[in-house]
Amino acid sequence: MGADDLDEMAALLGDPDVMAYYPAPKTRAEAAAWIAWNEENYSRHGYGLWLLETLDGTFVGDCGLTWQRVGAEVRLEVGYHVRGDLQGRGYATEAAAACRDFARDTLRARELVAIVHPDNAASRRVAEKLGMQHVADDTTGAVPVRTVMGMDLRPRP
Repeated sequence: MGADDLDEMAALLGDPDVMAYYPAPKTRAEAAAWIAWNEENYSRHGYGLWLLETLDGTFVGDCGLTWQRVGAEVRLEVGYHVRGDLQGRGYATEAAAACRDFARDTLRARELVAIVHPDNAASRRVAEKLGMQHVADDTTGAVPVRTVMGMDLRPRP
């Protein structure tokens, strides 16, 4: 990732509206650490979060697959962040659906989860549009309770 990518990600992850359901918006240094963590995911797993852009190259946000601790387990999660001024236009749903399909068809993953703050109705709607349902409440994360949405990706007979 280049300097422009860091600028865009720092603005996205530092936006109080975008990060309203996180413990706090990220500083520029924390955004750089987020990018480094994502690059490590690519090195280790071959995938991670992708930058989202419109067809004309406008930065939208990020979306992708990462391994996240949920209670005592590590589970494949689809995560997404969209710029505040572009939310509600279907970008997160379209990108998350492509990630779901990649997890199912390419990675042959058995399940996929989305970890959502209980008050984040928009993020929960994205997960539901993917076919996910509430499967658990997790109390081991950075916020007191996280809603775990999930779905079985295995083919049905």
